[in-house]
Amino acid sequence: MRLSTKGRYAVMAMADLARAGRKGPVTLSEIAERQEISLSYLEQLFAKLRRAGLVVSARGPGGGYKLKRSAQETRIGDIILAVDEPIQATRCVAGSPKGCTGAQGRCITHDLWDELGRHIHVFLARVSLEDVIERRVLGMSGAAGGMNEMLRSSTDVAA
Repeated sequence: MRLSTKGRYAVMAMADLARAGRKGPVTLSEIAERQEISLSYLEQLFAKLRRAGLVVSARGPGGGYKLKRSAQETRIGDIILAVDEPIQATRCVAGSPKGCTGAQGRCITHDLWDELGRHIHVFLARVSLEDVIERRVLGMSGAAGGMNEMLRSSTDVAA
């Protein structure tokens, strides 16, 4: 499972916009330069972000883009969905009568990957742009605490 450049670049650009846009509209060329993303690629992404209601554009001198909602209200999951970036851990095609194996059944690990995909969606729905730009993302999944406990338990058993 992999998040393509569409999703990653859209989140990078929106985080840049959230940080730089505190003073007013930001041009795509400024974002492109800071994030080293092609301007034409950003134009395509921002057309989708605008249609999804995540950004607004201001024309004329001093124009550019602004977040439609605050950085705290803008969720990473919404950004990824806006650029048509499905995050799917299974190899099944949603709604298809064919299963993971190409026949009509699911593979033996289907439920594992399906549940992982759900966790990813829940996590991305919880993380805001403000969390990203204020560097509050590490530890949000709660996995670190669980992993430390698991490691402690395994060393206790080994001793």
